This record gives sequence, structure tokens and C-alpha cells, in this order.
Amino acid sequence: MQETIRINTPLTAEQARQLKAGDFVLISGTIYTARDAAHKRMVEALAAGEKLPVDFKDQIIYYVGPAPAKPGQAIGSAGPTTSGRMDAYAPRLLVEGLRGMIGKGYRSAEVVDAMIKHNAVYFAATGGAAALIAKAIKKYEIIAYDDLGSEALARLTVEDFPAIVVIDSEGRNFYTEGQAKYREI
Repeated sequence: MQETIRINTPLTAEQARQLKAGDFVLISGTIYTARDAAHKRMVEALAAGEKLPVDFKDQIIYYVGPAPAKPGQAIGSAGPTTSGRMDAYAPRLLVEGLRGMIGKGYRSAEVVDAMIKHNAVYFAATGGAAALIAKAIKKYEIIAYDDLGSEALARLTVEDFPAIVVIDSEGRNFYTEGQAKYREI
């Protein structure tokens, strides 16, 4: 059985280089959430010469639009959003030092190229496990674009957030490697 790797944020360049496609990880510390509307605003702000609401150097973004929290919970169900929706914006945020992204699904060649260039990794969170993932989220705080509701830029405090390294900083892709094994059968 494969050993689970524990990561405490921020995720440094050295830590990112050590992660390999297929690694199981548990992430603790601070991560950020944002979806396509927030990504669009951030990239537009950068194009206008403005500062971002947060310094993304060595940070991780989770692509999620959480459900409202029930009483006594930090957040409602928090399953991953399809990552391809952020592909038009991700390369620009990687230039800003973003080190990791969490979502589900494939990434474009442009995103993978930018990940290799900027030493970043892409993690997958399990779709369909939104209620379970929410248990790893201890605090949820909107920090910008609150008019976007669940798509706002927010800060999460997480403890043992489960994920799998899908694309590592060398461009190895666990999705394609995993499928190749079955194509040989």
C-alpha cells in the first residue's frame, strides 16, 4: 500500500518537486478557494496593474463553490469543481507564484506547460465526496469578491484535506498513466 504524504502549507517549490503523480496527500494549513468568476477578476486586475487580494506565492487554490454551512459547521458540502473552467486563468496565477491547484478533471496543455515552468502541482479531490471533504475544512472566510457568493475568493483552514497528485511538476499525469495500464490488458 502506498504511503500517504502529509503537507503543511505553504507548499514550497522543494515540496512540489518531491511530489509525484499518483501520490496520496493530506493537506493541512491554509488554502484558498476561487472559481472561474473570481479567477477572471484576478487576471483582469493583474492586467490593469493592480495587486491581488492575496499573495499566491507558494499557495494552493481549491476550485470549489461550497454549499451554505449548517449550524455548527464551518462550511457546507465542498466538492471540487471541474478544473478546466479555470484553464484560461491558471497560467497567469502560476506566474504569481501559485504552487498548487485542487479540482477534478483534465487540464489543458497550456496549464501543464505553465506548471512545469513554474514548478507547480495539480491535485484531484474526489468528486461525490463533498460532505466528507467538508469535514476537513475547519474555517471558511471570504476575503474578496463577496458579491460572487459561493464563487468568491475565500481562505480555508484545513486539516488532513485528502487529495491525489494528478499532475506533478514534471508534467507526469496520473490520469493518463493509470489509463495506460488498463489499455495494455
